[in-house]
Amino acid sequence: MTKTGGLLRLLIVFVLLMSALPGVGEARAAGTSDTPLPRQKTITISYKLYTWWVVRWSDNQLLCTVRTDHETWPTGSEIYASCGKTVYAEWVNTTGCSLPAGGDLSSCPGVYLHLVNVDNAEKNILVDLPDAQVWLSLGKCNSANTGSLCTQAPTLVLTGDEPLASEHITAIHGLFNGKEFNCLGNTCEIPIPATPTRGVKMEFWADSSYGDSSLHFNAQVRMIDSGLANSASNAGWYLDVISTQWKGKAAASCSQVWNAFPPIGDLPTWLTTPETPALMASEAPYQYLAGRLIAQGIVNASGCPGGGLLANGYADACGMDAAKPKVQDWQNGFDQEILQAAANTGVPGQVLKNVFAQESQFWPGAFKDPKEFGLGQLTDNGAETLLLWNQSFYNQFCPLVLTASACERGYVYLNKDNQAILRGALAAQAKSDCADCPGGIDQNSANFSITLFAQTILANCAQVARIVYNASGQSPGAVSDYENLWRLTVANYHIGPGCLSYAVYTAWNRRDPMDWTHISQYLTDPCKSAISYVEKVSK
Repeated sequence: MTKTGGLLRLLIVFVLLMSALPGVGEARAAGTSDTPLPRQKTITISYKLYTWWVVRWSDNQLLCTVRTDHETWPTGSEIYASCGKTVYAEWVNTTGCSLPAGGDLSSCPGVYLHLVNVDNAEKNILVDLPDAQVWLSLGKCNSANTGSLCTQAPTLVLTGDEPLASEHITAIHGLFNGKEFNCLGNTCEIPIPATPTRGVKMEFWADSSYGDSSLHFNAQVRMIDSGLANSASNAGWYLDVISTQWKGKAAASCSQVWNAFPPIGDLPTWLTTPETPALMASEAPYQYLAGRLIAQGIVNASGCPGGGLLANGYADACGMDAAKPKVQDWQNGFDQEILQAAANTGVPGQVLKNVFAQESQFWPGAFKDPKEFGLGQLTDNGAETLLLWNQSFYNQFCPLVLTASACERGYVYLNKDNQAILRGALAAQAKSDCADCPGGIDQNSANFSITLFAQTILANCAQVARIVYNASGQSPGAVSDYENLWRLTVANYHIGPGCLSYAVYTAWNRRDPMDWTHISQYLTDPCKSAISYVEKVSK
């Protein structure tokens, strides 16, 4: 993955990171007045107050007093704050003092700490209280289907949630496609008219008896008549909602970051997750995979001229025949883990399998390029994309490798050495080579890495959202559609943002439609491999 556009990619990715893409459902501060009440409360807690003296050994002179709220020794920062730079320097430079029995302590260098007293004390702490929330759910949808099709026109139900026990929601307000609505109490049910296929914007918030309003929330709502009034199975209304506050059926993968609805009705097969591994099974004659199985002794092709292998390590026709049963078993051996990763991350399982087919032909060991690792062929650039554009993954992964304090500001603020350490740790997670394992592959490691590649695809979704937004100044869903944005994501995974950004910017500046057909014609020569790559992944 991400094999071209390296230098340009590094330049663009750091520039793109400097501003955040507006998201659907992202809260914006608001209140009932220009100065809303802060949700804070002062609480009183009891604690132990420890008083220490910093004393010089040579003359037993008291230099300063340090008070702490913990029973362990005062920290360097506490001594510096209480005693100043000079005493702190003397304390830092104090070394141990070894004296014979009865020796003169005044001959010891530096200073020492002496615990003087422990008192019961109280202090006031200002704490932030949780905000009121408003949640969206589906109302009046009579349907036996598990999808978004309702047999009658549904409604949207807004429910206010006040987490403070002594307070309650007094009203819910909002704007639906620019039209105002208001409801007293903590529940508001509104009818939804038919909308354009891209949906309409909705803004909503709640008032609380605490004296403030909740944050304002956003949603994109699509309501489409199926147009099949005479059909017993498909008549009705499709309702889809993209919002962080939505409590209904989860939005299609990446739709929220793009603000793009999936196609009405059934998704294209390549953007689905089959219900069982059997429905994902394939029988492709992968020559590279067959060659690896022969070379590693997993398949016996000794009856073939040349051992069944071509000079490039791929299987020849005879080797392919010998390896065919094992090739079929092997390419389907990861399907259960792919389905689990799809369930955990939302990435379509078929996308994952198709990407693995193109990247490695399901051989997770190193062979073609020693700097590409695992089923998805993770590169150094690909690791950086994951760490930059998948914040939730970074927040979980970084503290496992570096200190929490080093990780807290984000990948872009790490020094170069720590960035390289993180990328190396990711490569180690993706790598499945094992000299002592059967066939040279650690199957457990290969299975474990599948979720890592799913998270990498989510990072590419987010990066594509930024590329399209930067080119057009609009949310991706406003200028393109769900399926084409997935094609851009697959291309970005393969060639990187340097190649893709140029093509997207060129298409937008020439006022071409923002679909893959038009954007791909502006890929430069080093990037054109993405055209056949996307075609194969999207089959």
